[in-house]
Amino acid sequence: MPEAASAHALRARIGDSEFDRDTAVTRREPGVYDIDLSAGWTIISAVNGGYLLAVLGRALADALPHSDPFTISAHYLTASRPGPAVVRTEVVRAGRTLSTGQASLYQYDDEGHEVERIRVLASYGDLDGLPDDVRTTALPPAIPPIDQCFGASDSPDGAPVPGSSAIADRLMLKLDPGTLGWALGAPSGRGEMRAWFGLADGRDADPLSLLLAVDALPPTAFELGLTGWVPTVELTVHVRSRPAPGPLRISITTRNLAGGFLEEDAEVWDSADRLVAQSRQLARVRLG
Repeated sequence: MPEAASAHALRARIGDSEFDRDTAVTRREPGVYDIDLSAGWTIISAVNGGYLLAVLGRALADALPHSDPFTISAHYLTASRPGPAVVRTEVVRAGRTLSTGQASLYQYDDEGHEVERIRVLASYGDLDGLPDDVRTTALPPAIPPIDQCFGASDSPDGAPVPGSSAIADRLMLKLDPGTLGWALGAPSGRGEMRAWFGLADGRDADPLSLLLAVDALPPTAFELGLTGWVPTVELTVHVRSRPAPGPLRISITTRNLAGGFLEEDAEVWDSADRLVAQSRQLARVRLG
């Protein structure tokens, strides 16, 4: 297939959703993809790590024989910024049921030097081909109904919830009042965050948007009484099932903050009460 035609075919598979448009990559040549990182997915000035993971995840879905991420691990090396970027992929192994690949995202610094921002290793397969047996002790998080939870503009005086940024306009995010003490100046100290999640334009979740979902809530550090940016060092996501239509429920917990680093364990549940994604990330916090 000619390169111009293949790039057109790749774009044609992208829907009309803002998420789809902003994560769309254009194949320049086999294994090399161009993208313009959108400022609409920033937190203050930093591009959200889940959005970036979805960008690399989309490139790998095109480069590998399988299209669904099963497990993807990312190391965030330097801070990404809105603007042009290039993703380079490599097929490590192409099997019948699983394919493994790696990808890196690069940008140019102010002096014109290419800088690697993120490096990813991932295994992809076919979620629709998995058996439907479930044996689990996991339970969906207990979150109040969505109309009893609070979004970025639901404060009594109409001002945005503290910490809101450009990404808040892209999301339907309703936080459990039980994990919203930080926004009222009374953090619980429990290191928990729970919320209803969706995309603001109504697009239903799919495996790629789950890569965004696990990193879309305010940091659990806020409920520990800490403020400021909490940059991700490493993030691993396991996609367990294709989500059913409707809003997702996300629960994130932190059990240990030590030496200026904390872990965040996330579970994502769909409208059919299925655990569709899990993640763990290591993040850095500013103390004092």
